[in-house]
Amino acid sequence: MSASLAKGQNGPLAVNDVVVSIQLTAPADLSALLVTEQGKVRTDADFVFFNQPSGPGVNLVPAAGGPAALAVSLGQVPPDIAQIRAVITLEDSNSNFGQFPAPTAIVSDTSGNQLFEYRIDGLASESIVIALELYRRQGAWKVRAVGQGYAGGFAALVTDHGVSVDDSPAPQTQSAPPPPPPPAPTQVAQPTQGGYPPPQQQQFAPTQGYPPPQQPAPGGYPPPPQQGGPGGYPPPPQGGPQGYPPPPQQGGYPQQQGHPQGGYPPAAPPQQPPAEVSLSKDRPVSLEKGQRVTLRKEGGVQLTFVKMGLGWDPVRTRGMFGSRTVDIDLDASVTMFADTNLVDVAYYGQLSSKDGSVRHQGDNLTGEGEGDDEVILVDLTRVPAHVNTLLFIVTSYKGHSFEQVQNAFCRLVDGSNNAELARFTLAGGMPFTAMAMAKIYRAGSDWKFVALGEGFQAKHPGEAVPQLGRFLVNS
Repeated sequence: MSASLAKGQNGPLAVNDVVVSIQLTAPADLSALLVTEQGKVRTDADFVFFNQPSGPGVNLVPAAGGPAALAVSLGQVPPDIAQIRAVITLEDSNSNFGQFPAPTAIVSDTSGNQLFEYRIDGLASESIVIALELYRRQGAWKVRAVGQGYAGGFAALVTDHGVSVDDSPAPQTQSAPPPPPPPAPTQVAQPTQGGYPPPQQQQFAPTQGYPPPQQPAPGGYPPPPQQGGPGGYPPPPQGGPQGYPPPPQQGGYPQQQGHPQGGYPPAAPPQQPPAEVSLSKDRPVSLEKGQRVTLRKEGGVQLTFVKMGLGWDPVRTRGMFGSRTVDIDLDASVTMFADTNLVDVAYYGQLSSKDGSVRHQGDNLTGEGEGDDEVILVDLTRVPAHVNTLLFIVTSYKGHSFEQVQNAFCRLVDGSNNAELARFTLAGGMPFTAMAMAKIYRAGSDWKFVALGEGFQAKHPGEAVPQLGRFLVNS
């Protein structure tokens, strides 16, 4: 009897030869990406699809009356391949999974006995989804349910995994479907362990080196919903307890020694945190790097609805033809984690987390204007119980470093009265294209806010997520 997996869950593979197949009512293709620990193929030969049906240890085999299946001989997979990602692509790029019953991914032995099945619920505007992956863990193989959609198009997906689409036969590039009305997105969450992103664009992938989405056109964001909970949040989804997906089971994601099987670098040992400060109703707290505050106002009232404002100004330079300002496109994102497992992402390509607890208010492409350049709303009462960390990151889409940015800041605002509670300001001059600005994490029954201000190299959330493991140690 097969075991049913939920998103993020995994299970051991006790046989060396398995078959990955899919069941769905829409015309679709199944393909595989064989990637290293860095989430990249070694060569184009590590991409198995209909024009290249054989790879090292993996073969695409016809199936009667449906999409082809992947026959995997785990003993023949090269030792430097860490994961085999099974990708479902709809043949009609203008359609999406939300138009059809949820697809199911199945792992069987060569005799046809089903070992695992995974019904990929929650897909909406996606036309591509990383369904599941086979991965190494301490010398053995396991299977993990991923279920992360991708909005960048099939050619972009494989390119982001290191495949050279110009030099090898590749499927026709698909364009990302237009975003539906809110309360969509996530591609994100996307993510989540999994990689990608949404009702709007898609869930985002990621943590295992899943590819990033494409930058949407300016003005392509839907207006915020007019009804719902605080700040225009959509009503909670219907389903399991509180409508949220179940938390990953113990051991749902591998914790490797020395390298990131799940896409995360090993967590750094906790350091002695700076002194904790208190929120004040009289004046906002000016935070230093590493300082934290408990999200309780004076009198012990716990905050439930907060706003995160992020801002920056482009550096103005002088030349022989006068002053000049470079348009610097910084993007604020929120990644949601259950321990070290990516659950969802709210960002420019998916303006709301799937549970509705986090809502991005739109993209600023230049940094011009007074006050907050981007605002993210967080309803702490609606964050799923298994999510314990929200990381607020800023990435430079065009690759400009923070040396070209001044007055970068993040501020915490009480969503009930718009009062500024805390502010963290960064000096310029850092040679990074991404910044972990702050995080909110659970501490018992409370939420705490921490000013981070740590730089790293990433131009979009897809490149950032695999580098966030070191910020997930909460104390």
